[in-house]
Amino acid sequence: MNKFLLTAGAVAIAISSMAQEVADSAKTEQKGFVFTDVITIPSTSVKDQNKSGTCWSFAGTGFIEDAVRKLKGDSLDLSEMFTVRMCYLEKARRDVRLQGHGNVGQGGSLVDVGYVMKHYGAMPEEIYTGLNYGAAKHDHDELSRVIDAYMNAVTRGSKTTTAWEAGLIGILDAYLGKVPETFTYNGVEYTPKTYAESLGINFDDLIPFTSYTHHPYWEPFALEVCDNWLWEQYNNVPLQVMKEIVDNALQNGYTVNWAADVSEKGFKWNEGYAVLPAKKNEADLQGTELSRWVKLSDADKEAEAYKFTGPKDLVEVTVTPEMRQEMYELHETTDDHGMVIVGTAVDQAGNKYYKVKNSWDTNHVYNGYFYVSEPYFLAKTMSFMVHKNAIPKDVRKRFNIK
Repeated sequence: MNKFLLTAGAVAIAISSMAQEVADSAKTEQKGFVFTDVITIPSTSVKDQNKSGTCWSFAGTGFIEDAVRKLKGDSLDLSEMFTVRMCYLEKARRDVRLQGHGNVGQGGSLVDVGYVMKHYGAMPEEIYTGLNYGAAKHDHDELSRVIDAYMNAVTRGSKTTTAWEAGLIGILDAYLGKVPETFTYNGVEYTPKTYAESLGINFDDLIPFTSYTHHPYWEPFALEVCDNWLWEQYNNVPLQVMKEIVDNALQNGYTVNWAADVSEKGFKWNEGYAVLPAKKNEADLQGTELSRWVKLSDADKEAEAYKFTGPKDLVEVTVTPEMRQEMYELHETTDDHGMVIVGTAVDQAGNKYYKVKNSWDTNHVYNGYFYVSEPYFLAKTMSFMVHKNAIPKDVRKRFNIK
């Protein structure tokens, strides 16, 4: 009896093992991408910027919410539109000083949220939603056109009056709502400044980085993108160090505020991933279908050259600093979108990805998240920001970050 049970048990184990191998094999062979999370850092909820060019505020706000959560365990919902409002006002002031040559558009950069919270404060979402124009979701098309027209009128003359700022504030009040001098939240009365102070974050501890060769490594420089209207200095590091900083942050429980180009054909967020496929050799594509290949249009050939069905037949670009720089100089990498990196994952072939929280609602495949391959991250990262405690000690020392 015991011998039979042992034999039966061994057979059962063997069958179970074979079944698992078959399942694993099927998983590997299947088309498409299957992601398994490796690191997932607790993060606040996915938001929806809807029809507003304010991804930078959603990303920066979510990043700071995560920093507060790590520090105090509080899960916050901070107002993105309070920051947006203050940036409109600040950008307009600079536009006047620059005689109409400033940037008063909807865009912004990674540093803007911390800048506003440090200088103007912060507010909870429920106190300041920024929805004062009869819409349930954000839509800044009309607001942006009104501000553009107004600031064009203000800066077009030979001199400005003392009335223009009050006029702009009136526009912002009408569309986003007036900012209360004080408000009560969870039974405590605050001003925007005292509420920001209550978060417990030193906004100077949020450090921006980039990696380009047209400035010396290990020195800061004002990143030359239009949305860096503050002319903020970004610490310039070698490509490998850029990756090491982000990996170190995630390994130590810190999320990463991430700005990247999202115009690539491999950026398929609605399918849940972003990859950087290498163009296949035309001879490989012809094979036994030479006549078919000859008949394809140039557009079809271009599509065929990048065709892949999943990680099994995907070959990605090997990214170099020189390649990054060329993409930047040719405007193939532009400052498109702000997001938050919240972890890492692998696909069924074992390739590494970064797990990213987006601000385009939750009505797609991973409920507001998607996965970015390491080559895509290396090539298409414009800049990123981390808490100083997330930076490796040797990097902090090089930049004298205390």
